[in-house]
Amino acid sequence: MSTHETDTAPQVEQETTEETVSPAGETAQETETPDPLLNELEALKDTLAQKEDQYLRLAAEYDNYRRRTQKEKTDAYTNAKSDAVTAFLPVYDNLERALKQETADEAYKKGVEMTMTQLKEVLQKLGVEEIPALGETFDPNLHNAVMHVDDETAGENTIVDVFQAGFRSGDKVIRFAMVKVAN
Repeated sequence: MSTHETDTAPQVEQETTEETVSPAGETAQETETPDPLLNELEALKDTLAQKEDQYLRLAAEYDNYRRRTQKEKTDAYTNAKSDAVTAFLPVYDNLERALKQETADEAYKKGVEMTMTQLKEVLQKLGVEEIPALGETFDPNLHNAVMHVDDETAGENTIVDVFQAGFRSGDKVIRFAMVKVAN
């Protein structure tokens, strides 16, 4: 048995030395990545990071462009609507003046009232509303004070007379209300 043990002992040593040698005959030190391949890998990682950054910037730029053009479209529609309404406001003012005039012709008066009602309905369908003024507190964002009056019965900064109605569409003022304010 002792010979058998001695025969197996050298084989164990031989197997351990064979394990450190790779199948291609290279040692463990030779299988490490050479510096040029490592450098190339790092360069490729940097290039990938740069391309990813460029892609993200381009995507963000496109998103900003899309939002900006959508806002421009909305603004163009709002501005066109405001311009069209502004063109009809003198008609509104003339109809309002005609309604204030006394007339003996009832058919004429009824025709003017119907025309004014129809114009108000069209403005309402367009989303245009009259700015409330008479009896309200003066707001420089909605009203244009053309006269001041000392009136003890009216409160401070209260609108006591409206010379010309104001209109707005949403938050946009199309025309400021021309008013007389009590001090």
